Amino acid sequence: MTRPDNRHDKLTRDTLLDLQDHHLVRIELVREDQRQVWVLTKRGHGEAKKLLEPKGIQVSALREEKYDPVTGKLLGAGYDDHAAAVTSTAAELHRAGIGHLLGFQTEVGHRLADGYVQRADLVVRAPAAGVPVLLLEIDRRTEDAHDLVAKLRRYWEWGRLLPKDAAKLTVDLVRSRPDAIEDIGHEQRLWRRFYPPTGREGLVPVAFVFADTTTAKVANTVAVLEEAGRRYWAPRRYDTLYPKAVTARDYRQAVPVVVTTLEQLTEHGAGAAVWRRLGRTGEQTLTAALDNPDGHALYRAQEARADAEDRRRRAAEREARRPVCTRCGRKFTDERWEEITVHRTAVRAGDKSVCGPCRADDVAREEAAAEAARLQAAAPPEPEEVPEPDRGRRWFRRRT
Repeated sequence: MTRPDNRHDKLTRDTLLDLQDHHLVRIELVREDQRQVWVLTKRGHGEAKKLLEPKGIQVSALREEKYDPVTGKLLGAGYDDHAAAVTSTAAELHRAGIGHLLGFQTEVGHRLADGYVQRADLVVRAPAAGVPVLLLEIDRRTEDAHDLVAKLRRYWEWGRLLPKDAAKLTVDLVRSRPDAIEDIGHEQRLWRRFYPPTGREGLVPVAFVFADTTTAKVANTVAVLEEAGRRYWAPRRYDTLYPKAVTARDYRQAVPVVVTTLEQLTEHGAGAAVWRRLGRTGEQTLTAALDNPDGHALYRAQEARADAEDRRRRAAEREARRPVCTRCGRKFTDERWEEITVHRTAVRAGDKSVCGPCRADDVAREEAAAEAARLQAAAPPEPEEVPEPDRGRRWFRRRT
């Protein structure tokens, strides 16, 4: 862990021997290649907890010595090989710059609602490398593939739990309708009490690292994980008004799952393209595998483009329906169009086949005619002409 590139680090060996003299560490196992696996003693475990826990670092569970009562042989060799694989995985991540020495924790428990504790073999926190948190399961093919699916399910279930002090209304909602948890933000869920935001959509990412096995067994196991665990890792389609235009996927309720082998990490390095994301083909770097290029960012872009295109289409269709004046041939303005269609104004819209200017001309003529009629009605009547009397004729009659 301290010097993964150096197989013969005298300083590290001398330090371990000194710690052994003080009964703080002991040799757990000597592997076939003569490398030694060292673990903390009970006394060393207590000293490490005092040293690290004030800084927020948790120490792994104590590895107790158990011996066969008959032969006196140390029991749990399978665990030792597994522990060595976990340590080797951590060393490869550290060598690639993914995580610092105190950014690794082993055997971290995640308690489910039924009391079951799902323990992660290794938890890595490497925000500087683009991996704020990663849960790792190291499998030497000692477990059935469906057992790994069950582990994935339990991580998914743990990511959907609420904290004990959650609001009563929220708790009642989730109890009455379990899927309601999907409408509750991740910042209100239990997992955010333990881990920082991942910087990506979805729950806490999980990595399966296979060790000491064949390529065929790995391929078969990954196939089972993809098929039987699809509900837990697979994204969904977005609920959108434009299903044909939006191809992005919703990862918000999924567990990002990546797989690799310890042999690949050792040969190429953890920073190389040795990680495969379930649901994808080919191998990528760890950060690229965890990213979601077809996720929420693409959804926002596609939704915006589809919405703009829909507005343009509806505007074009509306423009094609716009009335044309039968008198001058001009298109109606929006105001005139609304005037002839809205019920409260249509009764006063006049000739509905003419545009606004032509309607204004009609109104002007009607007003001029009305004004003329009003003026004519208000003018006084002209006096009648009275004819002069015929005086000569009247005298003639009197003479007669």
